Parts: sequence; C-alpha cells; structure tokens
Amino acid sequence: MKDPVYKVIELTGTSTTSVEDAVVAAIKRANKTVKNLCWFLVVDTRGTIEKGKVLQWQVTLKVSFAVEE
Repeated sequence: MKDPVYKVIELTGTSTTSVEDAVVAAIKRANKTVKNLCWFLVVDTRGTIEKGKVLQWQVTLKVSFAVEE
C-alpha cells in the first residue's frame, strides 16, 4: 500500500494487576476481530478502589488499523 489510510477506534482494557496488563488485554481482544492493527495511544488511565486498595486498572486507548483497499 503506497499511501495507507488508517481508521482509529477507542477501547478500554481492564486488569486487576497493572496498567500494562490492561493495555495488553485490550489489544489482544481487538486483534481477534480487527485486522492490520498498527499503533496505540493511551488517552486515559483510571481505576477503581475498594477498602483503600486499587481493585482494577482501566486504560482507554486509541488503536489504529490500516484500511484495506
């Protein structure tokens, strides 16, 4: 593809262990149904708290893929 065109989607991954695991979970899941994943950008990081401890990490990503001709 000489001059590729990209589409950007937004995903939110979650993990009880880390921000990185939340990113990996979102990309791994998207890869099951979206072809040609190219890059991601973390746009938001947040989490839930229970009894003073982090219960879950939530990471919102913009994920890009090349549009097929």
